[in-house]
Amino acid sequence: MKTKQIVVSAMMIAVGTLLSLFQPFSLPFGGGITIASMMPIVIIAYCYGTKKGLLCAFVFSLLQMLLGMKTVTAFFLPGDSQMVLWKAITVCLLDYVLAYTVLGFGGVFKEKINNTVVAICLGTVLALGLRYIVHIISGTVFFGEWAEWFFTQEGFYKIGEKIMSTFSGNSLAFVYSVFYNGLYMIPEIIITTIVTPIVYKALSASKLV
Repeated sequence: MKTKQIVVSAMMIAVGTLLSLFQPFSLPFGGGITIASMMPIVIIAYCYGTKKGLLCAFVFSLLQMLLGMKTVTAFFLPGDSQMVLWKAITVCLLDYVLAYTVLGFGGVFKEKINNTVVAICLGTVLALGLRYIVHIISGTVFFGEWAEWFFTQEGFYKIGEKIMSTFSGNSLAFVYSVFYNGLYMIPEIIITTIVTPIVYKALSASKLV
């Protein structure tokens, strides 16, 4: 990477990390709506290409893991939240490393679509959509046991009752994971898709990227 690209990428990763600290809405088992914290990574991927985007997204994933250390350590410590070692490691690799690294695909439409706004928006939806899918897989496999508890909580009881009467076992775990992760990922996708092209245009006009 050129010096300017390294400097800009480092700044964008830092901005994304800071934005991720502010969560107006968060969930008990991890995940929350941030102030478009993934937007800087998508912009890096769009500006500098998928390879560099994936590299920066990987660095971002490690920082997110460090910030989520309280949740991560709970997987390994004795107690109700403890997991078998290989499961705990797999969850970390899925929910942090892979889930955030896929944000590096945010620029794949740059050379395929001439309209910048459309290309960035589609790239944003794809990148964050991939993250959502990774969380769904992780939630289905490793956290499905919480489905019944979740759907009986206040605020979810009515829809939860219908869901539990329709689904069971692995299918219930899948629906739970789609629902739980969708509570924060769908708003994140919408917010980031709106904000990213606006910020990109501003950065591009100022020749920062």
